[in-house]
Amino acid sequence: MKTLATALMLSMSVIAAGAQAAETGPSRAQVQAELQQAKVSGQYTFGEEGYPAPIAQTSSLSSQQVQAQLAEAKTAGVVTFGNLDYPPVAQSQASTLSRAEVQNELAQAKTAGLVTYGNLDYPPLGS
Repeated sequence: MKTLATALMLSMSVIAAGAQAAETGPSRAQVQAELQQAKVSGQYTFGEEGYPAPIAQTSSLSSQQVQAQLAEAKTAGVVTFGNLDYPPVAQSQASTLSRAEVQNELAQAKTAGLVTYGNLDYPPLGS
């Protein structure tokens, strides 16, 4: 009796699994069509020579426009080259404050505890 019940349960589970698998996955024809479409669009490669798959990039900018944008980015300090330019520093605009005004602001910041010097003044009192 146990053997019959076990066999019945196994057969029901196999039937249920087969029915569920048939409902959820795409058909073989659909998979082959998707594969063919991926090959045509360059998203699928086979072997080492096509790895990684090239990504098609389109741009409406000319070479001169790209070079002009690069020059602007370098001037703004957004683009760096090599270790000497790291971290990038944006070029600041000229200050309208006089030297005396800057020194006065620094003295006020020191008095408020916002500026410290060396390890003895860390952390600042104002924070």
